[in-house]
Amino acid sequence: MDKKKITNIEVKKKNRNEVFRYICKRGTVSNPDISYNMKISLPTATQITKELIAEGLLEEMGELKSTGGRRAKALSAAVNARLAVGLDITKNHITLVLTNIGGEILKYERICQPYVSEEAYCRKVSERLELFLDECGADRDKILGVGISFPGIIDLEKELITYSHILGVENLPFASVCAFFSYPCFFLNDANAGAYAEGFHGDGEEHFFYLSLSNTVGGAIFDGNELIQGRNFRCGEVGHMTVVMDGESCYCGKRGCLDAYCAAWRLSDAADGKLEQFFSLLEKGDERAAGIWDSYTDYLAIAVNNIHMVLDCDIIIGGYVGSCMGASRLRDIREKVAARNTFEEKESCVKACNYKVAAAALGAALKVIEMFVSQI
Repeated sequence: MDKKKITNIEVKKKNRNEVFRYICKRGTVSNPDISYNMKISLPTATQITKELIAEGLLEEMGELKSTGGRRAKALSAAVNARLAVGLDITKNHITLVLTNIGGEILKYERICQPYVSEEAYCRKVSERLELFLDECGADRDKILGVGISFPGIIDLEKELITYSHILGVENLPFASVCAFFSYPCFFLNDANAGAYAEGFHGDGEEHFFYLSLSNTVGGAIFDGNELIQGRNFRCGEVGHMTVVMDGESCYCGKRGCLDAYCAAWRLSDAADGKLEQFFSLLEKGDERAAGIWDSYTDYLAIAVNNIHMVLDCDIIIGGYVGSCMGASRLRDIREKVAARNTFEEKESCVKACNYKVAAAALGAALKVIEMFVSQI
C-alpha cells in the first residue's frame, strides 16, 4: 500500500471521527450544516453520514425547517446505540453508572460494599453489576465494556494496580479482576476518572488540574481530550506534595504531605464521620467547624497556588469535599489562593466541580465511550 493511499485512509477516518463528534455535540444537524461548519465538501459530509446511518450510529429525525430551498434531513447521533458501565471501587462502597455515547447518566447507584481482597468480593460486585443492568433494562449486546476506577496507582503498561494504601492492595493484576466480569474491563485511577468526567463534554482544548479531596488526596492533569499519565503513571499525585517541612505524619511514612492536612476525613471526623454534616455546621456558624475549615483551607491554598504556579491552569476542586461544599466555601478557598498568587489575575483559577455524585464512576465509563468514539 503506497503512502498516498494510507494518507487518504487516515484523512477519511479523521473526517468520520470529527463529523460524529460534531453531531454528538450539536444534537441535531444537517449535511449542509456539517459541510459549512466543518469546511468539508457536501458530498463528503453526505457520504460520511450515510455510512454512520448504515452502522446504526446516526439516525434520521425527519426534516429541518426550510431556509428557502429544499428542506434538509435532520440527523442526530443514535446515542443509545452503545452503552458503557462505570464502576468506582472505594474502601466501603461501590458506585455504578450506566451511560451512553452522549455521556448521559442513564442510571446511578451507590452501594455499601466494604472492599476485601478476595475472589468472593469480585464475584459479589459482578453479580451486583448484572442486577444493576437488569434493573436498567440494558441490552447486553450494546455494552462496550466496564470502566473501573480504583483509588491507587494504575500502571497501564504492566496492567497492574501497583499500590493502593486505602484498599491494602499491592501489585494486583488487572486480569485477576477482569476474570469475574462478562465484559471488557478498563482501569483508571479515581482522580484521573474524576478529571475525565469534567473534561469529556468540553471543546477539546481544556487544560486543567483536577484536585480530588476524598479520604485520600489525589490529582490529575487533563489536557485536550487526554490525561497526562507521567513516566510511572503517578502524574498528579499531589497528595504527597510537602506543604509543611517535617509536619504531620502521612500514611505513606513521610511527614508534612498534603494528604495529612487536606484529606476529607480531616473535616468529617469533626462531624461523626459525615462530611455533609460538617458543612452544615459550618453554614450554621459553628465555631469549632469554622476553626477546622480555616486551618484546612490554609494548607489547601498553599497546594492550589503551588499547582497553579507550576501548571498555569485552572484547578477544579473535586472529590468528596468538592462535591459537598457550596459557593461560599469555594469563595473562602479563592480568597486565600488569590492572597498567595504572585500575579494579578482577572478571574480565579479555582473552579467548582460539575459532577457532585458518581464523578469517578462516570469518568471511568466515559473513558470506555471515548475509546470507542475515537475508532469511529
